[in-house]
Amino acid sequence: MNQALFSYLYGFAHRSAALDSAIVFFATDFGLIVGAAFLYFLYTHEDKRRAVKELLIVAGTAFVAWVLAHVIKYFYPAGRPDTLIDAVKPLFAHGSGIDAFPSGHATFFAALSMAAFFYHKKVGYLLAAVALLVGLARVMAGVHSPFDVIAGFALGIFVALTLHFFVRRR
Repeated sequence: MNQALFSYLYGFAHRSAALDSAIVFFATDFGLIVGAAFLYFLYTHEDKRRAVKELLIVAGTAFVAWVLAHVIKYFYPAGRPDTLIDAVKPLFAHGSGIDAFPSGHATFFAALSMAAFFYHKKVGYLLAAVALLVGLARVMAGVHSPFDVIAGFALGIFVALTLHFFVRRR
């Protein structure tokens, strides 16, 4: 199933320059722009004390998840699609070739959206859609397999739930 889904999504790449540009934008810059806008939203909250607390918790959760993803990458090297399938030519250069699992982007944005959900439900849903779009674009671009992205989503959600549990207990 991983291979079939990858083949389908990667099939959108290299069809047109405009579509490739859109895929690269959503796979790289879009999430960062939305994430920065969300962090600004938290910072400009009316209650500054609450804003700083939420900003630290949400950004900290996403950062911890991202670091954990990179620790896992170190101990469990996994090839990117272009290292495993000769016909795959990614739309942009990324990583060392053996650092695909789990997707750091998927982990970061899943953790960000889940942590945001605990404070701002509607924004959490919006960020979950952003995470999904970024994950799909990274598969379409040929830099991750669907399994890498799904594992990243699971890891990010797990980290956010775990940290939320401990923060609430304080």
